[in-house]
Amino acid sequence: MSRMGDVLAGFHAAWEFESDSVLIRFERGIRTPKLFQALGERRIPLEAIAGVTLTPGKRGTTVLRLVPRPGADPLMEAAAGQLKDGADPYRLVLPAERETLAEYYADELRALLPAEDPGEADRYLVAAPEAPLQFKAYDGKASFDGKSVAFRWFWTGASSAKWKAGDQSFLVTDLSGVEWRSPEVFEGHLRLLRRETPVAQPAQADQDPAAVVFGLGYGPVHESLPFAASVLAAVRASGAAPATQGAAPAPAVRRDPADIAERIRHLGELHQAGLLTDDEFTAKKAELLAEL
Repeated sequence: MSRMGDVLAGFHAAWEFESDSVLIRFERGIRTPKLFQALGERRIPLEAIAGVTLTPGKRGTTVLRLVPRPGADPLMEAAAGQLKDGADPYRLVLPAERETLAEYYADELRALLPAEDPGEADRYLVAAPEAPLQFKAYDGKASFDGKSVAFRWFWTGASSAKWKAGDQSFLVTDLSGVEWRSPEVFEGHLRLLRRETPVAQPAQADQDPAAVVFGLGYGPVHESLPFAASVLAAVRASGAAPATQGAAPAPAVRRDPADIAERIRHLGELHQAGLLTDDEFTAKKAELLAEL
């Protein structure tokens, strides 16, 4: 790089260029995406970068982005392409008048990267969020202490299948990976993939004791994604070949009518509390009824 310690500040983050890495420090302002605030700062080694792009952004901005190597960052592996642009920690948004400066740093970075595509990394090169971590999902509380993942069910949200199975605890050494579905669609989930399962895991996450479901304010991205990344990194460190979320979503199955009724009742409470508009309530109720 030109001068070690050079800093390029953009909206919500500043990049500090070092001899072997880029240190990304995220702002903690009220307008900063919550995922960035949760991450705080991240050091991206140059060996974890596959390329650098500079593209026009929205409303008079330019966007400098590091292209992470596949397999190099547990956060991006867990996200599996589901992050919206505004929550992508590898993007630095700058005023358009700083495009020339951004282009300079882009060229400097490119000069330090291999001429050929390095391919998939054989280990994680970017540090995962550190345990202990926890978050509240729709149907339970998930916690991770670095060695095991625990799910404690909520009577207000957990399915009868989960109640029958009881609270769950999974050792990292018994897992092969993690499947994370973004809660920014109607229903996301975090599913633990087990190395050896006596019977096939249920297709629907709300019926699977090895999964928690979220959405509508439960298990938001900035809580559930760092959690998933931390578990994934621990699985890799334990020696298991991580299986992630890349598989196609499981086919839908018919749900228990009692569970559907409970979900609709909860939607009604959110609607009455003003957390859902009339249109949102009607649309989401229709989605649930369609699953019967």
